[in-house]
Amino acid sequence: MATIYDVSVMAGVSLATVSRVMNNNTKVSDKTKQKVLDAMKTLGYRPNTIAQSLASNCSNSVGVLVSQLDGPFYGPMMTEIETALRTANKHVIIAAGHSDEKQEKEGVEFLMSRGCDALILDVEAVSDDYLIELSKGSTPVVFINRYIDSIKERCVYLENEQGGFMATEHILSLGHKHIAYISGPLFKLDVRDRLKGHKRALQQYNVPFDETLCYEGDFRELGGSNAMEYLLSLNKPITAVVCANDQMASGAIAVCLEHGLRVPEDISFIGYDNIPFPQYISPKLSTVSNPINEMGKMAARWVLQQVYNNKDVEIERSFQPELFIRDSAKAVNLKE
Repeated sequence: MATIYDVSVMAGVSLATVSRVMNNNTKVSDKTKQKVLDAMKTLGYRPNTIAQSLASNCSNSVGVLVSQLDGPFYGPMMTEIETALRTANKHVIIAAGHSDEKQEKEGVEFLMSRGCDALILDVEAVSDDYLIELSKGSTPVVFINRYIDSIKERCVYLENEQGGFMATEHILSLGHKHIAYISGPLFKLDVRDRLKGHKRALQQYNVPFDETLCYEGDFRELGGSNAMEYLLSLNKPITAVVCANDQMASGAIAVCLEHGLRVPEDISFIGYDNIPFPQYISPKLSTVSNPINEMGKMAARWVLQQVYNNKDVEIERSFQPELFIRDSAKAVNLKE
């Protein structure tokens, strides 16, 4: 098996020069770099990354733990993280926590066992105390879509309570008073914050919150369709539905259409997240933005700044939601 010494001999350069080439050091001339690369190719040499990590105490890899790997929400976030880190010659190792406390902790342990230089965590089931304790360890950690006041400098988050308020306030401004709400899983902090904003908007417009018109969904299309079937079975007057994400809104709208209801003429909808596909269905879905891709980018920049000493990057930790008005909600017909 070829060694770095064999490469240096064949290329006619020092061991230090071979090391610089492997680390993409710009101080090596193109001619010398090519000689080293040619020697590596001829000898079939592959750098021992584990040995390099032990020697330098740096693996040039970052662990990323997300709630799930499928769906239209987390892909853009992982893309932004990978792009920002790859540009800086760092690599990502990805694990999924599936919104389960045991699996999230196992994911963290796995990523730490791989010698990651830092962790970017999108976790929902583990406690604040666990994350506070984790942040005291030797591996730097930054959190996406989670706010903990005592470690807020490590948090990249959206003002979800304000987003929930904005969604419902838009529906109320159109004159609706008979409003149903489809939430996500209530054990999640962002879900509870959105519901809190929904209730605040109702209170501001003096519209009572009807507990029976609030259904706990699962953030998926099927959850939205199940929720809508339940809401329609109540035979209560409903003129609008506020959904805690776009996927559930899409499922709920499909059920309404199957029941012969027109959207938005008979029933209005608003979602949350502003993922791409609801912009292209009919009617186009009104929604509130959740810039998860930008939050992913900022988490990656935090790592570059705090771990790899790149002081040129700018970091934004708190994001404000934005309302996107499209075609799925209209003013209520006050004559009816």
